[in-house]
Amino acid sequence: MIETWGCQMNAHDSEVLAGLLEQMGYLATENENDADVVLLNTCCIREKAENKVFGRLGNLKKLKANNPELILGVCGCMVQRPEMADKIKKRMPHMDLIFGTHNIHQLPDLITEAKQNSTARVKVWDREGKIVEDLPMRRAAGIKAFVNIMYGCNNFCTYCIVPHVRGRERSRHVADIITEIEHLVQQGYVEVMLLGQNVNSYGKDLDNNIDFAGLLKKVNDILGLQRIRFMTSHPRDFTDKLIDSLANCGKVCEHYHLPIQAGSTAILKRMNRGYTKGEYLDLVKQIRQKVPNASITTDIIVGFPGETDADFEDTMDILQRVQFDGAYTFIYSPRPGTPAADMAEQVPPDQKKERFQRLLKLQNSITEEKHLQLLRSTQEVLFEGTSKNDEHIMSGRTRSNKLVHVPADKSVIGKFYLVNITKAQMFSVSGELLEEI
Repeated sequence: MIETWGCQMNAHDSEVLAGLLEQMGYLATENENDADVVLLNTCCIREKAENKVFGRLGNLKKLKANNPELILGVCGCMVQRPEMADKIKKRMPHMDLIFGTHNIHQLPDLITEAKQNSTARVKVWDREGKIVEDLPMRRAAGIKAFVNIMYGCNNFCTYCIVPHVRGRERSRHVADIITEIEHLVQQGYVEVMLLGQNVNSYGKDLDNNIDFAGLLKKVNDILGLQRIRFMTSHPRDFTDKLIDSLANCGKVCEHYHLPIQAGSTAILKRMNRGYTKGEYLDLVKQIRQKVPNASITTDIIVGFPGETDADFEDTMDILQRVQFDGAYTFIYSPRPGTPAADMAEQVPPDQKKERFQRLLKLQNSITEEKHLQLLRSTQEVLFEGTSKNDEHIMSGRTRSNKLVHVPADKSVIGKFYLVNITKAQMFSVSGELLEEI
């Protein structure tokens, strides 16, 4: 059993972990009492996530006591943090495997060693190694799939721990990416999500003179593939050439996640983001000129050190002017080892919470209005499964990544339909089937 915290990168890492275990002869289970191996693939982007992991690791102690042969492992970004592996080993002596983001491919050897040795196997490389290709993966049945195009990050935003736990940027070779996607299409997948901490930096470390815009064109040419998405883009590296590719590659969905993090140029500078408020607004304008129906979502941090009332109003102004389709909003949480954690002028918790509520209220109203604008429109929807609340309601997504619910049977799953939108809710829309595409 594998439990996954965090982002799409972690989810994809768990697919690799599952593939490695399956290659060893293990079968997946959702019941921890049936498991011979339990792995926790962790996130460290916020302190709250780490606290939850420690709580879960403590709970597993009883499971180990009832089944001494059980192998317990913890891996991922949290483990990669300095001194964290030793901390886990000391606080959680019942853990058998402790390994970092750069050591996933070593899981089979670690399990073999754990069976032969009662002490915890710790494997955490301080620096990233070469990309290991052709690792087995266990993906969910084929509709859409994650495909890593690069690993690591070179940006060093002052609030972010990612470069320290994921390493420097390393791009996969184009041929390996194309081959993987072609195999996915042969297996029935119709949509891919290209993953990277900053996909716009793709290719900078390669010698074949190809960038992300060029890669998109090659992926767009793959026969049988119908939709392309990507995550995440850094505004600083969103070039005119990339915008032209988005407009000209018909399979690339019109949804772009473009984290701004803050609306104040002064705060953006403290964050080391590399762009100003005005430059971000110009970028959004250029995207919407070339792709008029573009859906743009973002990330926003509230209460970054030094954020004044005027800085926060700049962020509220960005929301009003850009009209984001959605936003992942966070209250700033200091991460040890990042420059921001040691900055003066930390914003009081009550003030951060008050600002956060104001921001959330405004963004929710904008998102709801975006959904209302879809009423009586016809949308192309790829159905992905049943609704969480009703097995007679099928759920899917538009090209702009809007969640759509429709009364239908399971025969529509994995297929594209035109849908008439008849109802708008805060976080989704509903409609009626028109015809299969």
